[in-house]
Amino acid sequence: MTFRSVPASRAFPTGRVVAASVLALSLALTAGCARNRNKPKEDQAYVARDVETLYSIARDTLEKGDYKLAALMFDEVERQHPYSVWARRAQLMSAFANYASRQYPEAISTSQRFLSLHPGNRDAPYAYYIIALSYYEQIADVARDQKITQQALTTLQELVRRYPDSRYAADARLKIDLVNDHLAGKELDIGRFYARNRQWIAAAIRYRNVIDQYQTTSHVPEALFRLVEANLALGLQDEALRNAAVLSANYPGSKWYERAYALMRHHAPNATVGGSAPAAAAATGGA
Repeated sequence: MTFRSVPASRAFPTGRVVAASVLALSLALTAGCARNRNKPKEDQAYVARDVETLYSIARDTLEKGDYKLAALMFDEVERQHPYSVWARRAQLMSAFANYASRQYPEAISTSQRFLSLHPGNRDAPYAYYIIALSYYEQIADVARDQKITQQALTTLQELVRRYPDSRYAADARLKIDLVNDHLAGKELDIGRFYARNRQWIAAAIRYRNVIDQYQTTSHVPEALFRLVEANLALGLQDEALRNAAVLSANYPGSKWYERAYALMRHHAPNATVGGSAPAAAAATGGA
């Protein structure tokens, strides 16, 4: 078994990525306006001028930071001119405005509607990114239900799968690590709850889930120690020894190895855990 430790948190300039995308959309709009103004007057329909005015007002409202009102105005662009190129742009801008105002369900539904109508559009990765961020920023403490966390993970993985070379993929990969770490923490928290109630089999199942499903997270060393503890409580000394050996091989300098070593020495003094005795073993005990 090969493990790789991942820090519990990493900083990434998500706001810069989102802001840069909004700027790109605005630049595309400006270029489109310039082409419109260069056309002869007879080629410019009244509706086109009207939708340009609506969009400009919505964009100005967004730039002033009134995100909720901006979202409503972009929705109005789409409502009045549903088959125009402006409607497609307005959908994405409405999704961003809803995300910026923390109206996450609206941001998700608007982005999903954009993807259903324009699945092959070049801005589809951005729509996926807005959905992923909207789920990600609703992730709750590990003590709560993790349905939103799972939805965030699924959307982030889908973004990376569909658009691995997009400007959003790197941030999505980092967030996948963080979401997995969060889900592993939830499993560990449930396992500790069972252990406190001496439901050792149920606890061992949760610890094993962390080890098998979230191998690259920061919670694996503790899960291995807790599994040693649970197996000893169940009288499974050989299984405890095996997990202690895995902990010794992969995390020899961690506090969880020190505790596992001390625990094994207490319950099975003749067992060989592996590696040399940690310096702090004599001072550490169980959980």
